[in-house]
Amino acid sequence: MPAWQGKSKGNTLSYRIFVSVLKTAGVMPAYFMLRFVALYYFLFSWQTSKGTYYYFHKRLGFGRVKSILKLYRNYYLFGQSIIDKVVIMSGIPNKFTFNFDGIDNLRQIAAMNKGGLLLSSHIGSWEIAGELLDHINTRINIVMFDGEDRQIKQYMDSVTGKRKINIIVIKNDLSHIFKINAAFQNNELVCMHADRYIDGNKTITREFLGEDAKFPAGPFVMAEKFKVPVTFVYALKESALHYHFFSSPVKDYSDLGKGMEQLADDFIISFENKVKTYPEQWYNYYNFWQ
Repeated sequence: MPAWQGKSKGNTLSYRIFVSVLKTAGVMPAYFMLRFVALYYFLFSWQTSKGTYYYFHKRLGFGRVKSILKLYRNYYLFGQSIIDKVVIMSGIPNKFTFNFDGIDNLRQIAAMNKGGLLLSSHIGSWEIAGELLDHINTRINIVMFDGEDRQIKQYMDSVTGKRKINIIVIKNDLSHIFKINAAFQNNELVCMHADRYIDGNKTITREFLGEDAKFPAGPFVMAEKFKVPVTFVYALKESALHYHFFSSPVKDYSDLGKGMEQLADDFIISFENKVKTYPEQWYNYYNFWQ
């Protein structure tokens, strides 16, 4: 991967300031303050902005000025997703509302008692999607890179408290594979991103938004290896205080001759449709097509 290393930006002080504002004044004042933070990253993080600008300008075909404006909007919405995560996970009083599109698909995959794989991407708010999965009467495991600074992580854990979902951290020793296997054996659901990889990981190449791009092979291999049903899930923001949760129909790829290939194709079609519908909410931040 050319630029992304599984880490996010910011420092403990900035998180403390935002949490203090959220607890004393609420979401909207925090959003107002966020406009200036987003402007800072927009002006001074061009190295990480290049990939997103390319996405808006070359892949979606927006003009230069519109692409620049979209880039700022992307930073602003990304900041909102972090604020929203803190509010929802910590129980701060709020006026967020949600639509659930396909919630019966999640109940179906849980009722199959075979374990299940929920595939998503870095679009919208993955953490909020995980919290919404609390509606399903089964254990939820989210597989992710643990790239946060330790001090930030400790502080955020103290704010949000114990998570309702279980986190499986991706590690170099591959111990996460055994934990994923154990989750499936216990008929639990496992959530994974399928749009980023770390250098050294196996990848597959597919056309995405009109140009070849590399996707991590791991999530697609998991479904084939462990023979579990799959659904695609997303939580997208549709207004300042409203989210729309999506879950696709459940499909079992284990009986197909080329199940991994078909799963990859189906996911990329689903992902591309969501990106085209909510283009400002894909938090890419590296050259996806390099």
